[in-house]
Amino acid sequence: MPTDQPAQDGNEVPGQARRWADLRVQVAYRCRRLNTGHMVEADQRHDTREALGPHALMLFFVSEAPAEPHGYLLHTAYRLWLASPESEDLPRLLADLAEVVRTNIARAASAGRRWHPLGPDASMVNGGDMSPPPGATYVGVGVSTLDSDQGRWQQVARTLRDGSGGRYLSAFDLKGQCYVLLTDGTALHLDRDPQARIGVDGIRCTKTLDPDRPAYWHNPHANLTEQGDDATRELWRRLGILHHTLTSHLHGGRPA
Repeated sequence: MPTDQPAQDGNEVPGQARRWADLRVQVAYRCRRLNTGHMVEADQRHDTREALGPHALMLFFVSEAPAEPHGYLLHTAYRLWLASPESEDLPRLLADLAEVVRTNIARAASAGRRWHPLGPDASMVNGGDMSPPPGATYVGVGVSTLDSDQGRWQQVARTLRDGSGGRYLSAFDLKGQCYVLLTDGTALHLDRDPQARIGVDGIRCTKTLDPDRPAYWHNPHANLTEQGDDATRELWRRLGILHHTLTSHLHGGRPA
């Protein structure tokens, strides 16, 4: 998918602009669904030998599909980790992943092969769409986290069992978050809040989700990756390094 094109007043919105806007919406929907599934699975496996860590990796690919409304299908593969001290530190996890990617690229190149994050060798994922159609194009990376302004996952998970939050809750009452970078320069943050008012989707995005929005529209989230506290900005920075490494390798200088 080539770089997004801005809409202009009085002119038809370019097809690629509509396609990218639709993709952002679809990615946000996938994030919401994956984060919810991550939360439920982590709750079911809490305090077992197969307990899940609070963070997950997401990789997004598109394949051409002329029969679809915007001519593409979105494929999402993900990686979940078992609970461990390493899997609970998200910035460290992202830094380690970027190093693993660089190592896998170099190792495959030395053997005369080209590494791909979906495998078959040294795959980065263990769930989702791990075998998209041949020619599927990488369009972004994201993380799902069960940490939120309600607290860290391990802390919040205990309230589901002891009622220490003042009332007994279920996993479906808890918040989650996702952070995503796409190859057209989009940064997207999803605050998944089951208690949010109707109409509040929790999406903040550096680019429009509506291609028909006037060109003079002011986007308060245009500098999303520079907003928030130090920890949030560091998360964006580490995710950006991983994204740049994957993009450079998988696109090799071609338009993303």
